[in-house]
Amino acid sequence: MSDTISPSERIRQLRLQKELSQENMADMLGLSTTAYGDMERGRTELSFSRLENIARLLDVSLPALLGFETKTLSETEWLRQENERLMASNAKLQKELDQWKERFGSLAAAEIGRQIQQNREPIGF
Repeated sequence: MSDTISPSERIRQLRLQKELSQENMADMLGLSTTAYGDMERGRTELSFSRLENIARLLDVSLPALLGFETKTLSETEWLRQENERLMASNAKLQKELDQWKERFGSLAAAEIGRQIQQNREPIGF
């Protein structure tokens, strides 16, 4: 397919190749036929998750759906790069989570100590 074709047009072409109607696609995506038709006509912005769902339904890779040439970036290479990006993002989020756990632990320990101090009954002699 040509690189000058929009993702919306590529979706339409792939749908027709799979011999699916707009109604079929709309049903599988949980959309009205009008909403799906607007996507194919380029009247609606396509979210990343929507593109992933469409690629899965049409049995093509996301790079192929978006028109990336497999000669310049193989699906395996694209997946490797995406995996590296996700692992880096995951590491960053894990570090942030650890910081929040540490902060919460310190705050919780201080609060527990304060409550224990308040609840101690004075021993009177």
